[in-house]
Amino acid sequence: MKSFYESQQINEKKLFELFKKADDIRANLKKYDKMLSGKIMATLFYEPSTRTRLSFETAMLKLGGKVISTENAREFSSAIKGESIEDTIRVISSYCDCIVMRHYEEGSALKASKISSIPIINAGDGKGQHPTQALLDAYTIFREIGRLEKIKIALVGDLLSGRTVRSLCYLLGKFSENEIIFVSPENLRMKDDIKQYLDKHKIIWGEEKDLQKILPKVDIIYITRIQKERMKKEDYEKARGKYVINEETLKLVRKETRIMHPLPHVEEIDLPIKIEQEDKRIVYFKQAENGLYIRMALLLELLK
Repeated sequence: MKSFYESQQINEKKLFELFKKADDIRANLKKYDKMLSGKIMATLFYEPSTRTRLSFETAMLKLGGKVISTENAREFSSAIKGESIEDTIRVISSYCDCIVMRHYEEGSALKASKISSIPIINAGDGKGQHPTQALLDAYTIFREIGRLEKIKIALVGDLLSGRTVRSLCYLLGKFSENEIIFVSPENLRMKDDIKQYLDKHKIIWGEEKDLQKILPKVDIIYITRIQKERMKKEDYEKARGKYVINEETLKLVRKETRIMHPLPHVEEIDLPIKIEQEDKRIVYFKQAENGLYIRMALLLELLK
């Protein structure tokens, strides 16, 4: 694997190899602190990011590498002058050993990987994919419930614009006897290409409008925010506040169920900090922490 631009690139064997490596890094961090000494990673972000950019940069630094970065390349790079993504990649690839890129256009990471002389890692491409988020999501599920098959999972919220849920579906489709329930407003339903992929891999899926009906029945609740920045105002108004995890709806969730979120969360989660810190069902902050170790494992896979 030269670059990582979509979840479909990872098979079951490689996924568990990355999990094992991430576990070892977590337990033996000192052993890895010079593994990428002399390597330079560029983070090239055309859209806002906190967790993804900082976790990648922290991952590289903890492995002994160095980082060069631009946080808002859409406005503060040569893109504003009209430079193509291909030319940008040609230039930056001569400065570093890998590029972690977030872009507003679907398919941009694949396009970059075809022209780049060094590894490209997709940190989100428009409404397309966010494959490293899918890695950390699958890693979190495995750490929390001990398996990636025979899982009943509800994907909730903005499934039309949400690249994280798309990438996760591609990974879950690799394991047997999983069942996925799409819970979304009518105007933000999952696209047909994902449904066709799940059909091809014999994964049971269904659609539901009533979140409360689903909450007591699933192993994983993966809730996402309504992505206001990717839709018309009228679509946002139709969807906002429709699905919320609060103290009342939390009562419907079984004690062994886990609640995940790619973050940032806004109005779709309304829980006191005390519950978020103490309730074992809430794992979205663990999820973010897991991202550091799985991204360290990925960087070693591509650069070591």
